[in-house]
Amino acid sequence: MNSDDSTFETYFANPPADIDMEAFDRSRVPRHISCIMDGNGRWATSRGLSRGEGHKAGIVSLREIITACVRLDVEVLSAYAFSTENWSRPQQEVNLLMHLFAKTFIEELPLLHRENVKVVFLGDISALPEQTREVFEYGLKQTEDHTGMTLALAVNYGARAELARAARLIAEDVRAGTLDPEQIDEDTVAAHLYTAGLPDPELVVRTSGELRLSNYLLWQVAYAEFYITDTYWPDFDRWGLIRAILAFQGRDRRFGGLTQSKES
Repeated sequence: MNSDDSTFETYFANPPADIDMEAFDRSRVPRHISCIMDGNGRWATSRGLSRGEGHKAGIVSLREIITACVRLDVEVLSAYAFSTENWSRPQQEVNLLMHLFAKTFIEELPLLHRENVKVVFLGDISALPEQTREVFEYGLKQTEDHTGMTLALAVNYGARAELARAARLIAEDVRAGTLDPEQIDEDTVAAHLYTAGLPDPELVVRTSGELRLSNYLLWQVAYAEFYITDTYWPDFDRWGLIRAILAFQGRDRRFGGLTQSKES
């Protein structure tokens, strides 16, 4: 990032021809944007590169999206980095990803400090390799007092596992006598999820054209708007994000009800 890219106006100057920034409403940017970062491997394969090179390129894209979201005053950016199912990938690729996670977190701390970004993790990071886990815990400590955007990284995350964990925690509260079963409601469940305290995603972006959630934030995205692009994650940039938000701003969000125009 250049030093003169510190404002919305400079960071989003000179848009592509298909984007009309005059139509962009900065007052209607989603509070929480969530990205399913898909297509790193296919991006690499299409260029005759190793899958590892695709994951490295994907980190560059995440860095740009973090910066763009800060410029847009997004409250929370969440990203699906490693699922509970990803452990079944070839061991060499898993090892590379764990190394990249640790290396990248250390390298990106200056960016996180400069942009005042707080990092939280969604998922069970206690099960990660020791070196990766220690780096993550160090990064959490380093950013815990930041007051800007929250970056929620889903690592060793699965939505079904998250819901099962929430059920166990609620059951433990009931057994301990601190919770009456009659008091259990949606807020109770939400308070026992990894995302407790964060607003639910309003916009979910999935790259690479896949039309599925892949066991991601099943509870939290109940009323989210979805934006699917055929672009592979390493090619997804600030302008791809603007296109997604413009699409979001064109949606009629009814939350199961009717808009005033359709009631009349």
